[in-house]
Amino acid sequence: MPDAPSLTAIKVIIYDCDGVLIDSRGSNTAFYNHILEKFGLPPLTPRQLDFVQFSTAQAAVDLLFQGSPWREEAQNYQRSIDNRPFLALLRPEPHIREALAALRPAYHTAIATNRGKSLPLVLRELGLAPLFDLTISSYDVTRQKPHPECLLKILEHFRAAAAEAMYIGDAAVDLEASRRAGVIFVAYRNPDLEAYYHLQDHLELLEILPRVSKADK
Repeated sequence: MPDAPSLTAIKVIIYDCDGVLIDSRGSNTAFYNHILEKFGLPPLTPRQLDFVQFSTAQAAVDLLFQGSPWREEAQNYQRSIDNRPFLALLRPEPHIREALAALRPAYHTAIATNRGKSLPLVLRELGLAPLFDLTISSYDVTRQKPHPECLLKILEHFRAAAAEAMYIGDAAVDLEASRRAGVIFVAYRNPDLEAYYHLQDHLELLEILPRVSKADK
């Protein structure tokens, strides 16, 4: 990775959802174990949980039911599930609300995620919805990450060049989408990802962005 670029031109801060805005491992475990149990299959393995954390629900079910005669039935079932009972297991990442509040209105804020129909529910449940100008879920694109369509839609919406945006993610699909879109990639709590910056806490972002005043930090 070359030296970090200047951040003076940045005007759009884009976030992934699961693992970045929210800790959703408990919720996702309960959700997919519910589906697996309905069809008499064993619960998620640790490797499967790692996959479903960054995939769409459709891709997750395809993997979990690979070679199973119930795959299509399971897909129909996951689309029909009421996500609300699983929301209580979600937790916002530490200091995310404070960081977002400090970023606005100096920067536009957006979400680009492979999470689907549950995204609006999640944001409302955790009180994060008012802190974002735009959200792009897997339901808003035809090609999900690692394809950069979600990021390109956000750039188009804000009439921003790639050099005017950064994407904060925690998975290889986020890094790949960033590279293909040409935006600056910032890794959250994943030191193994090649990134211009690595964050362990969301408040650290305020220390590197030039348009956040010291009073906001």
